[in-house]
Amino acid sequence: MRKALAFVLLLLSFLSVNAQDNVVDEIVWVIGDEAILRSDVEEQRMRYQYEGTKIVGDPYCFIPEQLALQKLYLDQAKIDSVTADEKSVSSQVEMRINYLISQVGSKEKVEEYFKKPMPVLKEELREMVNNQQVILQMQRKIAGEVKVTPAEVSRYFKALPEDSVPTIPAMVEVQVLSVQPKVTQSAIDDVKARLRDFQSRIESGDAEFSTLAILYSEDTESAKRGGEIGYSGRGQLVPEYANVAFGLQDSKKVSKIVESEFGFHIIQLIDRKGERVNTRHILLKPRVSLLEKDNAKKRLDSIAEVIRKNTLTFDESVFLYSDDKNTKNSLGLMTNPKTGATKFQLQELPPEVAKAVYNMKTGEISEPFPMIDSRGREVYAIVKLKSSLKTHKANIVDDYLKLKDMCVEQKRNDKLDKWVKDKQSNVYVRIDEKWRNCEFQYPGWVKE
Repeated sequence: MRKALAFVLLLLSFLSVNAQDNVVDEIVWVIGDEAILRSDVEEQRMRYQYEGTKIVGDPYCFIPEQLALQKLYLDQAKIDSVTADEKSVSSQVEMRINYLISQVGSKEKVEEYFKKPMPVLKEELREMVNNQQVILQMQRKIAGEVKVTPAEVSRYFKALPEDSVPTIPAMVEVQVLSVQPKVTQSAIDDVKARLRDFQSRIESGDAEFSTLAILYSEDTESAKRGGEIGYSGRGQLVPEYANVAFGLQDSKKVSKIVESEFGFHIIQLIDRKGERVNTRHILLKPRVSLLEKDNAKKRLDSIAEVIRKNTLTFDESVFLYSDDKNTKNSLGLMTNPKTGATKFQLQELPPEVAKAVYNMKTGEISEPFPMIDSRGREVYAIVKLKSSLKTHKANIVDDYLKLKDMCVEQKRNDKLDKWVKDKQSNVYVRIDEKWRNCEFQYPGWVKE
């Protein structure tokens, strides 16, 4: 919740900060033919505050230098014709606007807060996102493809001061085997009947689609926005949903009932822009009976007992019995979505899994427990604690990949630092007398 609030505040600060009418602005830096204003520095200071970005030393030294670095990269990007991907920028803008609307309540409330129409807000946000992406592209081009050898990683690790060796938190690897309780045909028929009733009420004018979505949709995030998904490309939607959504032509009509891995939907077209479509939907999920839940639990009890007796291995059991296609091909080994690796800190695991493995020993199999899977379905699962590593100082054997990433990052930063220093000697820089008494990261800004 705190991260969500911080994100909203960041957007609010970026979109609402303007030079105040009663404050006299001033030019504090000039770099090339670009000026950095005091108001630019204040705006960035607010943004750093809401982001939680660490400011090194005096903010009125650190922030102008960061803005100057951004201008260096953006200027070089113009020379090299480096641009951001327009589709990616548009997607990021729509995602952030939709998120902002979901937190504030409606488009109208967002416009009222900023005292600006939505197109103006989107354009301001587009500029911010575009610049961020251009700078990242430029940095990748400057640094190039950075590779390191095992010998380089070893030398890097040996050269690290003791107080710079990272502490690696406790990590676990977990295998999961999940079984989805069967859904009866009568439960499916009940859901379809409710959705057909919604279709009838909407098309007859007795109810608004958005109102029914708010009241009944089980996609809780989009329900807050009246079921609105936001502009999405075909690849951002599950295939069954996308096939129907991209076939809709009339915004007054309601789609047929669509079944996907998440449940059953009805869909309404809001707008289309090229290869992206904005729709709203109502999602309902068939209810699983207590009997079927109990049957799933008993089935897992039997599977776990077979594994404990060494009749089958956990890997073999996942291949034979697991209903989760995301982990079945990896023999149940869970992948950390944040890192792409298989190791997790406990707090990064789904809460039900973390609770199950908390007191387990390596190699143990848990008792069956209910959990919500990545599709929002209630399933029953057993887990095996494949490996466990306690909190420790990094070492080259257990933490090679972490140290390799650090070595790559250092090599990349060295290339970027050299580029900045070379660039400094060839660019005009003027810093106001009151703003130059600083210990800059790159001393070459001040030219005697």
